[in-house]
Amino acid sequence: MTEKKERDLIDLVRTPVITEKATILLEQNKYVFDVAKHATKPDIKAAIETLFDVKVTKVNVQNLPRQKRRMGRFMGTKPQYKRAIVTLAEDDSITLFPEV
Repeated sequence: MTEKKERDLIDLVRTPVITEKATILLEQNKYVFDVAKHATKPDIKAAIETLFDVKVTKVNVQNLPRQKRRMGRFMGTKPQYKRAIVTLAEDDSITLFPEV
């Protein structure tokens, strides 16, 4: 297995997901991120650990179905992505909402 560069790992994580279900998971020290379609669990773990300087204990991945979009009479689809639920060690946390 070839080692990926830190810059390539950072590009795998797209955005944190902030929904009602994701905020409920924050109480269990689980964070939800949208990641690239080709990302694997070890890649996601390495990317989160380098980005936020935390210890990841578990990674769960969901492949979401493509969402259809309509532009006039033409049908199309949005780009496909994965959703990763990352469980951190008990003493670690990520600040998604910095104090303003």
